[in-house]
Amino acid sequence: RVQLVESGGGSVQAGGSLRLSCAASGSATSSNCMAWFRQVPGREREGVANIYLGTAGGIDPIYADPVKDRFAISQDNAKRTVYLQMNTLKPEDTAMYYCAAGPVQVAPGMVAGTTILVCPLDQFRYEYWGQGTQVTVSS
Repeated sequence: RVQLVESGGGSVQAGGSLRLSCAASGSATSSNCMAWFRQVPGREREGVANIYLGTAGGIDPIYADPVKDRFAISQDNAKRTVYLQMNTLKPEDTAMYYCAAGPVQVAPGMVAGTTILVCPLDQFRYEYWGQGTQVTVSS
């Protein structure tokens, strides 16, 4: 079982920055995809970014369109921590941010008959979740 604890949320003015942290503990040998999701009350939880923690090559982080070029996800394997650096924050980034962990998925490759490993940005593919950290961006 994996335990995830988020930190780093807070209130900031538009244009500011925050860095979220997600510390993992427990047995995590199969949970080699980690992701950030966010949710606003009354709306669906949406993916923000994810990262592959394993050793297979060719699996790049994925970013949701609204955060591309503003957010960056990174990892510190020694600390078993994943970070989300959020820059140029906008009021629409206001949400509860959740960290999640899950297994890498096998998907069809570009060449018929081949497969690739992917970390999907799909909440239903993640089995472990943190309690969330609130991010509020004021205009």
